Amino acid sequence: MTSPLRRRIAVPAVALAVAGALSTVPVQPATAAPPAEFAPVTASYPAIDRAALVKGQFLSYNDFHGAIDPPTGSGAVVNASGTSTPAGGVEYLATYLKRLRAEAAAEGRQTTTVGAGDLIGATPLVSAAFHDEPTIELMNTVGLQVSSVGNHEFDEGVAELIRMQRGGCHPTDGCQDGDGFGGAEFSYLAANTIDNKTGRPILPPVDIRFVGGVPVGFIGMTLEGTAGIVNPAGIKNVHFTDEVATANKWSRILKLFGVKAQVLLLHEGGSQGSATPTPGVSDCVNFSGAVVPIVAGLNPEIGIVVSGHTHRFYSCKLPNKAGTDTVVTSAGANGQLITDIDYSLDRRTGRFAGITAKNVIVENGVPDGNGGWKKDTSGVYLRNPDTVDATAKKVADKYRAAVAPIANKLVGTISGDIVRTNNAAGESPLGDVIADAQLKYTTGAGAQLALMNPGGIRADLDADQSSGGEGYGQVTYGEAFTVQPFNNLVTTEPLTGAQLKEALEQQFAGYQGQTTTKILQVSAGFTYTWSASAPLGAKVSNLALNGTPIDPAATYRVTMNNFLANGGDGFGKLVVDPSLVVTAPGFDVDALTAYLGSGTIQPGPADRISTTP
Repeated sequence: MTSPLRRRIAVPAVALAVAGALSTVPVQPATAAPPAEFAPVTASYPAIDRAALVKGQFLSYNDFHGAIDPPTGSGAVVNASGTSTPAGGVEYLATYLKRLRAEAAAEGRQTTTVGAGDLIGATPLVSAAFHDEPTIELMNTVGLQVSSVGNHEFDEGVAELIRMQRGGCHPTDGCQDGDGFGGAEFSYLAANTIDNKTGRPILPPVDIRFVGGVPVGFIGMTLEGTAGIVNPAGIKNVHFTDEVATANKWSRILKLFGVKAQVLLLHEGGSQGSATPTPGVSDCVNFSGAVVPIVAGLNPEIGIVVSGHTHRFYSCKLPNKAGTDTVVTSAGANGQLITDIDYSLDRRTGRFAGITAKNVIVENGVPDGNGGWKKDTSGVYLRNPDTVDATAKKVADKYRAAVAPIANKLVGTISGDIVRTNNAAGESPLGDVIADAQLKYTTGAGAQLALMNPGGIRADLDADQSSGGEGYGQVTYGEAFTVQPFNNLVTTEPLTGAQLKEALEQQFAGYQGQTTTKILQVSAGFTYTWSASAPLGAKVSNLALNGTPIDPAATYRVTMNNFLANGGDGFGKLVVDPSLVVTAPGFDVDALTAYLGSGTIQPGPADRISTTP
């Protein structure tokens, strides 16, 4: 499937790798002028001799999530400046990476292609069916060289992440495609994922690349809060350290070895003030999120932070510990954007002299000649065969063909789009449907209500999506799997009314270790109210089941996935004695497909949770 993992050069105190530039390819046809949101951000720094600068380029992306096929439905486009551009798909990502590398080579720039985590995990069936080996192979194909890990790299546990890097067949399922698995040819970095026994990172913390003889150092890490958002069972032997302290520690070590131009690949990020970015995204106006205080604490040698996790796109600059500019970027998600970062290095000092970054849309559509994009008779964007990379398509098609009999199997029907967009109370129509599906799936275990974590709902159910040529409203197994791609188990456990209320109080940031507010989706018949202004620990009221108030002393049978039952997403109050937990056969996606097959499913009413000021 892939060639053997390339050798790395050992450097005292750090695990480093050195690689040359990628070969260039012919330039593809130019696209239209970019929207205002993609205006470049520029930072400049003192240099001793600007006549002797070394020029380079970083190409970066993040949160790919195994998006081998172009995204569909509402996620099919990148929205900017009031226009929608169809984007994404690995064969188009490969084309744009090659084009941007060729443009840089024409300017005498050496390219390094980097990532900021969540390349795998929460992936569609075409990747997940093979334990994400297809995505790793395709990241090799498109020329990725170094990436941080993200929280989703731990979805199947630490041992599986190590296999992704080093190669080898899956311990249970073997090598399903019959041609082996050589692992990632790029370097996964995990500076702040520490083995509890050894006290050392589980993977290399840093990497070094030489650009015109000048060393450039990369530090890679996931967010410190990873433990709260992945299944605890897979990470019980590691812990995650503070981002600022870890980055600065390795920054100092790199500087000690003469590496003074440094890039932080960080799976943590920020966001703008609105759900859809508006003009000004490149200047960080009304910008917030964990990345802001992280950058504020970084050593000035870290001139660039390639970030991720929030699935938002931006390219801007923020002040670091010294008050100087650090360029901060993110390319959204699903391979729909690439961040193009041109930079120069002062050969004498080894530091950045200038940095310019902008996002580029990975267009996959066919222009209609009027500033828009062609669609078929059902309103779906047409794909452009002229911008397909043949090599990437060949690899992707191998897996598409292998998974098609499973992916295209019809499992049910929906009356119209069922979306995961939350209302003001934090409830969504699709969240209702999934909770109802899990409740129905576990009635044999005596289940009375079900809870679903919103982060486990990865896509909408689009009635007009036709992955396998099916008709309007028909849903395939692959489409259902894209909604719930984690293969979680469905469990039912006893909770008293008091325990249930306490678990719902833990939805709100700041209470009992919860880091961010996460409103659980609930099944039909269960209702409650939460107050935004009430104090932590007393926000939830009016709990009722089928109109009858929840009795704090009574016991209720509650269904949820095993991620929640293990305390995932910070819900430690849902953890009970394992001997009391009943596990249903199959996975959570099986509960969903069984429900979809029970009749034409309507969007959930999203009226089970109410909120007050």
